[in-house]
Amino acid sequence: MGGRGDFLTQRHKGTEGWDFRTLYDALVIILIAQQPDKPGKRPMAEFPTVFCLASGRSGTHFLYEILRRNTRGVVCRHEPYFWNPSMFGRPIYDHTVGDEAAVRMVAERKRRAIEGDSRAAGYVETNHAFLKSWADIAIEFFPKMKLVHLIRNPLSVAKSEAIREDLIHRWRLPLRNYRGRDGKSYFRWALSGLEPIFESASSKPLSSFQWYVVQWIEIENRAMQFLRKHGKEHDCFTLHSPVELNDAANVQSLLEFLELPRQGKEIQLQGSKNRTPGVKTEITPSDKQEFADVVKLLPASYLEIFQQPPYCQWEWAKGLMPNRPAMPPTP
Repeated sequence: MGGRGDFLTQRHKGTEGWDFRTLYDALVIILIAQQPDKPGKRPMAEFPTVFCLASGRSGTHFLYEILRRNTRGVVCRHEPYFWNPSMFGRPIYDHTVGDEAAVRMVAERKRRAIEGDSRAAGYVETNHAFLKSWADIAIEFFPKMKLVHLIRNPLSVAKSEAIREDLIHRWRLPLRNYRGRDGKSYFRWALSGLEPIFESASSKPLSSFQWYVVQWIEIENRAMQFLRKHGKEHDCFTLHSPVELNDAANVQSLLEFLELPRQGKEIQLQGSKNRTPGVKTEITPSDKQEFADVVKLLPASYLEIFQQPPYCQWEWAKGLMPNRPAMPPTP
């Protein structure tokens, strides 16, 4: 996956796409202007909500399919748009640069959209934007939320994310990029690259694959920090993807943990897995070496969590050992 030059620089030039933010925001404001409260709605603090701690390409879409097919009367979403903001794009940038007021303004619109579904038996969203932009605001709105933590081998995540982004740019997908307040262009579904962890890894140019390895490490650190900060360890169910996500017994345990109304007694493990069309994610020896090289650039503080549950029992965690040369994990 090498040969793309400094990936952090590449993100700010070239494939800028179309920028319809002003029009988009205007439409969203019109569509979800807050309506008067209607009888029968529950207080948001009591409304059963479930969010996802995960990177992209970790099984979030298949998790959505599982919960949609196995629950009854529950509003299930993967990556909502329009009247229910996705929290991708500009909120990620604003969160990174510390403009929490801007993030909160969009999050308030999202809260109102979810509130509109409060007559349902619950609300589930498996969107990987949660940790990228608005987790600390979401916990204020939904303090009794439950969480699903999806963990996938970082090599597989990074390779799949890099392939998907490359394909999106080659297809010239509209709205694939947005502009930050600095006037630069950023990829809508990823971190901005302005986060401190990327500065730690900036001593050498990063390939697209290595950039997504660093993002995965950042997201997993955010997941552990969020759980500790808000005391939500006991409200979080962890699944290792794809093995445990495809196992009926583990899914059964997940459904019991979430305490949402069930559709039936038999577990349904069907549904789209959102694979990248025409491309198979295969880890090469070059990928393994790139992984080892970029891990060695990171301070030990970013790697310590991988020597503890829920990571340490997996073979790939050996490649994330701090304070020593990294060994590439087995895919």
